[in-house]
Amino acid sequence: MKFMMIVKSAERSGLPPKELMDAIDKLSEEAVKSGTMLGGGGLGPTAMGARVRLSGGKITVTDGPFTEAKEIVGGYAQFDLKSKQEAVDSAVRFMELHKKHWPGWEGETEVRQMFGPEDFAPKP
Repeated sequence: MKFMMIVKSAERSGLPPKELMDAIDKLSEEAVKSGTMLGGGGLGPTAMGARVRLSGGKITVTDGPFTEAKEIVGGYAQFDLKSKQEAVDSAVRFMELHKKHWPGWEGETEVRQMFGPEDFAPKP
């Protein structure tokens, strides 16, 4: 089963400490080596981004920063794991690194199962 982990926090949290990034790199290397991590990465601030929205049949583009955003997606990772519980356990380990290496940081990791074309194929 494939899962997406989405890390959310306040944009004003600033850059993570080097110790945290080193610990995340080690955790990621282990997951890649075991074949469970498919990819991932950190995302830049909204000031470097844009939103493309379709509403009322019209497409609009808005450059960042997005002042109305209380929380932003700061990073993501994709995993191939055996169960939702294994995905949740992985997210807990990731958040424990934040607790240890970035005291006072607050955020969340959302765990979502991913679907592929095979999930929507007609059943014989």
